[in-house]
Amino acid sequence: MIFQKGQKAKIQDLGVGESFVVKCYIKTNLSIDMTCFGVDENNKLSDDRYMIFYNQKASPGGEVKLTKDSPDTEFQVSLSNLPSSIVKLFFTAAIDALLAAQNVAIAAETNGLGICYIGTTTYQADKLIDFFKCPKGVIPITTLVIGYPNETPELTDRLPYQGIVHNEIYTDYSSDSIDEIYKTKESLPQTAELLKINQLDNLAQIFTQKRYTKKDNILFSELFLKAIQQQGFMNNK
Repeated sequence: MIFQKGQKAKIQDLGVGESFVVKCYIKTNLSIDMTCFGVDENNKLSDDRYMIFYNQKASPGGEVKLTKDSPDTEFQVSLSNLPSSIVKLFFTAAIDALLAAQNVAIAAETNGLGICYIGTTTYQADKLIDFFKCPKGVIPITTLVIGYPNETPELTDRLPYQGIVHNEIYTDYSSDSIDEIYKTKESLPQTAELLKINQLDNLAQIFTQKRYTKKDNILFSELFLKAIQQQGFMNNK
């Protein structure tokens, strides 16, 4: 039986028996991650071993197997061998939109175009959903503006890699290490002017007291979670 997007049916009505193959095909040039989730009676993935995808191609007893990867993905399913704790199987398709946007940005700049990668898209996801008329199941997570630049500005200063890269595990920063990481940025003339305008002592105060306050972060988080729910996610109650 061929299913369309959003279509549902009971296994017993399909006449496929206890063992069958689920074939998934999405017409696109993008890389799609297909995953099968085996969930419990609360619709929760209570056992990570029942998340079947490219990096874990079979459940513990081989009840669900990923036998063919994208673009023509196939899962082999044996319902009779599933443990009683697994009451549903969900098949999902996902695209890493941020990774795709990053590749578009690199390709655009390589071909002489200018880009602006907007990282605050999630702050206004609800408004962007209305503006772009996004259907259910679609959430904007970044916005990429592309055009022909009429100037060639200098590169924006960046933090040293020690302030970004962590080896194996996350390592928290001490006050001394933070001062060392921000030393160069703190000494820039434009930073001094920024501090003067805001009447503050350092960049950390600008970020926490002016740009990204706790109150604003809580508000943006609440708005984004609400948008996710309205688009049909987190509806497993």
